[in-house]
Amino acid sequence: MQLEVRQESWPIAGKFTISRGSKTTAEVVVVELTAGGKTGRGECVPYARYGETIEGVIGQIESQRDALAAGLDRIALQKALPPGAARNALDCAFWDLEAKNSGKRVWELAGLPDPALVKTVYTLSLDTAENMGAAASRNADRPLLKLKLAGPEDLDRVRAVRKAAPGAKIVVDANEGWTLEQYVAFAPELAEIGVSMIEQPLPAGEDAGLAEVERPVPVCADESCHDASTLAGLIDRYDMINIKLDKTGGLTEALRLKQAAETAGVEIMVGCMIATSLSMAPAILVAQNVAIVDVDGPLLLAEDRPDGLFFDGSLVSPSQPSLWG
Repeated sequence: MQLEVRQESWPIAGKFTISRGSKTTAEVVVVELTAGGKTGRGECVPYARYGETIEGVIGQIESQRDALAAGLDRIALQKALPPGAARNALDCAFWDLEAKNSGKRVWELAGLPDPALVKTVYTLSLDTAENMGAAASRNADRPLLKLKLAGPEDLDRVRAVRKAAPGAKIVVDANEGWTLEQYVAFAPELAEIGVSMIEQPLPAGEDAGLAEVERPVPVCADESCHDASTLAGLIDRYDMINIKLDKTGGLTEALRLKQAAETAGVEIMVGCMIATSLSMAPAILVAQNVAIVDVDGPLLLAEDRPDGLFFDGSLVSPSQPSLWG
């Protein structure tokens, strides 16, 4: 097994802002695994919120070079690295390589039904109420908009978007930017405006209060939910979890977490970081038959990979083998 790993930088169309800051490029790490004359690819996004850096993630991946040469496989990888971006890139590269060497698609190898089109949210970056309303007006024909929020002016932001896109379903994401008092004040108002879901209103580790207050709008755990081991501690606080492959450490664990959530009766959102279609392709398999799909990362880039996913408005097709899987 031969390993290649590199950093790539993909320009964002404009600027993308959440409660923790802004960025103009998507910095990704790409892994290539070659064996049997075939090469499998995986992509991840190191995230500073979880203590990850490009250099650190590349180092984690490089630490497995000798083990890969000695026969490390996808199953052994689950214990060789912790959940996170590095394991995600390797895990997805393993799946892609298995598919290419077997002549089967990844969903066949995983025992999943053939994937169908999914309907993704379209994310509006955090901005003034006026600018978010203008962005909503430009995307008013999209069926589902996700708004990045941050604090005191959030109700004005949501009202501006609702006025500009009256037919769209709206979900909001505070990225840990609220206090419990703000949540209690905002949630009933957001219900009145017609918001369908509130994502991660409170900081992870400071969200116990959600179990003690009314939740007039379903609340989704993002930063509080990583792999299947974190699920049990969230059930009394949240109505939904956001599964991201960069948090679970790959498709293998993401499918395990999805099954655990379904068994527990917890609704599922499948999300993404801003990245290319190579990151989104494995998530499409997890995103089948879930409540909310957020795989719009490539739509936020200035350009995507030449063999990227096909987006028809907000409908996303499964990947072609030339991309992944």
